[in-house]
Amino acid sequence: MSTLEQLKALHTDSYGWALACCAWHRELAEDVLQESYLRVLDGRADFKGTATLRTWFFAVIKRVAADVLRTQKRRSILNLRLVADDAEPGQPASGQNSTMTEALHNNQTSQKLQNALLQLSQRQKEVLHLVFYSGLSLEEAATTVQITVGSARTHYHRGKERLLQILTENDTDAP
Repeated sequence: MSTLEQLKALHTDSYGWALACCAWHRELAEDVLQESYLRVLDGRADFKGTATLRTWFFAVIKRVAADVLRTQKRRSILNLRLVADDAEPGQPASGQNSTMTEALHNNQTSQKLQNALLQLSQRQKEVLHLVFYSGLSLEEAATTVQITVGSARTHYHRGKERLLQILTENDTDAP
């Protein structure tokens, strides 16, 4: 299987990682993923085979996201361009009341989890996303975010503890 075919098979996971790297801003994540593919196609990002293709491409996405976010921050500071946050709320499914209620509950639960994830440190978010959503091992996650395996384990453990703490605090605060 060629590198491009393998990247095509990884597209869904790659988009999820791009979303995580871009704080769940869809348009920004799409731009980052597109730029990542372009860097691969034009040779600016070259797969040398020292890691798995997934780990390597996720590292490319992370670097592109960092570049894009740094550029946006610079432009914002210079008042050249304001970046709009166009996060679209989820639409509940149409149909019976029970289906709508279930969809609303799922959306609210998803939103609580997303808000809780945003409260974690950047490294904790990255490691948790790579392990839970992308199915990487801690070793692969460490390589992707360019930290040691021990550091990845620490961020993973502390991230899970903090996530549990945030979610249980939110549950006890609810009426």
